[in-house]
Amino acid sequence: MCTSRKIIWSLLVLSVLEIGLGISSIVLGAVGISRVRPDQKTQQGDASPVWSGMCFLLCGLCGMVCAKKRTGLVMILFSACCICGLIGGILNFQFVRAVKRPGSLPSLHMAAMTLTCLGISSCTLSTWLTCRLASTEQQRMFLEREHSLHHSHEMTEKLGGETISQVADQLS
Repeated sequence: MCTSRKIIWSLLVLSVLEIGLGISSIVLGAVGISRVRPDQKTQQGDASPVWSGMCFLLCGLCGMVCAKKRTGLVMILFSACCICGLIGGILNFQFVRAVKRPGSLPSLHMAAMTLTCLGISSCTLSTWLTCRLASTEQQRMFLEREHSLHHSHEMTEKLGGETISQVADQLS
């Protein structure tokens, strides 16, 4: 069975990967924008790697916070960031694929599409891991509550038994 510690380490590794993919995508997008000649009209796909890179970067940073603080609100925030990263990555892939520019570097487009595919994959895995982490945290909290209730029930029975015997002693 996958323990909470393994999930957290996997989440940390994926978060670092997403941060790296985000920074790489932003740099690649900046290079793509700078390669647009003044006589050419800018297209949607020119800046889309920057925006998807920002989504991946934000997702990675939220993942680091989620691995450190495993509260429900942080997990929901991280899942929302992962979904935004998925949407940004899918849109980036569509925009970059649609850019047709004479004299453009096909390797630049291929690199942007590859980074996007890796970012989409890591966001998908991170979302799944967050769901697993939330499930294990919920089980842990349920077991703690169950143990606490069982312990308080035993203490009530013990105190209840002493109270009855003390009252019986006082009556005799």
